[in-house]
Amino acid sequence: MIKQSKEERVHRVFQDIAGKYDVMNSVISFKRHKAWRKDTMRRMNVQRGQQALDVCCGTADWSILLAEKVGPTGKVHGLDFSENMLKVGQEKVKAKGLSNVSLIQGNAMELPFADNSFDFVTIGFGLRNVPDYMQVLNEMGRVVKPGGKVVCLETSQPTIPGFRQIYYAYFSYIMPMLGKLLAKKYGHYSWLQESAKDFPGREKLAEMFRQAGLVDIKVKAYDGGVAAMHMGTKPL
Repeated sequence: MIKQSKEERVHRVFQDIAGKYDVMNSVISFKRHKAWRKDTMRRMNVQRGQQALDVCCGTADWSILLAEKVGPTGKVHGLDFSENMLKVGQEKVKAKGLSNVSLIQGNAMELPFADNSFDFVTIGFGLRNVPDYMQVLNEMGRVVKPGGKVVCLETSQPTIPGFRQIYYAYFSYIMPMLGKLLAKKYGHYSWLQESAKDFPGREKLAEMFRQAGLVDIKVKAYDGGVAAMHMGTKPL
């Protein structure tokens, strides 16, 4: 059997689960991902007329929230490498009647945008799936404007003793079973828990933001540390 690269495997996973992704996301996080994103948006303080890029946008939930905030005079680009995820996202954008959202297929490792293009560059539950975390953070930092913000909302590593063990047991055993039951994809959801478990903790990710040249790093942990927001500013 030919060994797949992380990029190839991730692409296959999301191509296969696109139709069930939103349902599974709500089940796995007990719908808490919506509250985490809402709080992150509040902290971002997006203004009308601004420009935003949502990297690894998936089915476009965050892209749509950003579009509603920037209004008709603003513009949001959502980028993902899974055609099937983007198709689901496009249907949502159409249902909302939004004309200020553009969803495009592309690679987070090589963003097809000029330097200093956006007021905000976001990535939600996607950084853990890329081949090189630093490369993507560097690219996000490149395309954000001076004074603009790079924002990551992602699963994280709980630090509370006891709770940490329960969390990993849930991710290792319960989540793949839910994937098999609801999406008929045990192996895919088993892999997704592996990617979450291997993802850097909050302090390490904050340091990576600094390595990407960002300053004024803000970190907010959610629900005992199962998820976290990291936000950094590009220096003027």
